[in-house]
Amino acid sequence: MSLINQITKIAIDHEASDIHLKAGAPPILRINSELNPLDLPDLSNEDMDTIINGIVPNHSKIAFAESNEADFSIDMLDIGRFRVNLFVGKGKSTIAMRHVKSDIPTFETLNLPSEINRIAGLRRGIVLIAGITGSGKSSTIAAILNQINKTRYSRIITIEDPVEYNFKDNKSIITQREVGIDTKDFHSALKSLMRQDPDIIFIGEMRDQVSINAALLAAETGHLVFSTIHAATSDAAINRMMDVFPSAEQDSVRLAIASCMNTIVCQRLVPANLPVGVVPAVEIMLNTPTVKKNIELNRLTTLSTAISTGRQDGMLSFDQSIYRLIKKGWISEADGMKYATSPESLKMNLQGIFLDNQNKILG
Repeated sequence: MSLINQITKIAIDHEASDIHLKAGAPPILRINSELNPLDLPDLSNEDMDTIINGIVPNHSKIAFAESNEADFSIDMLDIGRFRVNLFVGKGKSTIAMRHVKSDIPTFETLNLPSEINRIAGLRRGIVLIAGITGSGKSSTIAAILNQINKTRYSRIITIEDPVEYNFKDNKSIITQREVGIDTKDFHSALKSLMRQDPDIIFIGEMRDQVSINAALLAAETGHLVFSTIHAATSDAAINRMMDVFPSAEQDSVRLAIASCMNTIVCQRLVPANLPVGVVPAVEIMLNTPTVKKNIELNRLTTLSTAISTGRQDGMLSFDQSIYRLIKKGWISEADGMKYATSPESLKMNLQGIFLDNQNKILG
């Protein structure tokens, strides 16, 4: 058995989410958010060269030679599928691998709140799944797309770098395009996207002006667009999209976002009292008239208040989500406090004290 096969098999057996490899250190697994070095010898430069030559596809070798970075996915026979990032640190090649589970998750297996269910029934607009790296964004998107696939007749096109979950047509027709294999780059794929008759589009990440403009255009013409973005909160997600553009264009982009945005879901993974190890705390912002007005007027700092007072519309704040998880017994109160946006408010809620949007105690 090759070294990489040995490492990945150990990772799967221990239900690790990530593998980290670099010369001069043993292989390290991330298990339930904790880093655990394997009881194996430190990897040598020769070990790393052998691993890289064995797993990196040709198109990624070219990208790595040009930029010292490459993203790709690999299928390890009888072991599993992994998303891989190859990069250089202090002149040495380094690998980060994430295990991609073969079974497409469901809302139930991910322990997502019931408010997420409505997203699978949307027909138009932009839906963003936001969070930091490793917060479960890809899994949530996969669960939503698979629910659509099982319940609706739609033409779904995805543009991913790399493909993380392999979908099979059910009621929907799904075409997955992997950058570097099925298309030269994101720009090329997005340029021809609207000629492929999509109903639903998944753009792997809102990463630049091209991807954001493509999403806005598709939403304006009546399509449903899904994407992910690295942001911790809904207002930060909107700011991150605007910051990609020159300052002279940001007002027009913000107005377009106000018009086209449908839902922003933000996630934080919290240590759980469950076999799965972690559970998502979720913020859900819907583009209600109040939210839309605040975005149009650039009052993004008020969005958190609109979310926390918008329960009747189907919105959910992080603290409300954490409150639920504590009450269900899924997470501890101590961990809830660590991940809460306002620990003081959460503590009051747990004592039965709730405030309205004017900070008056509710009866």
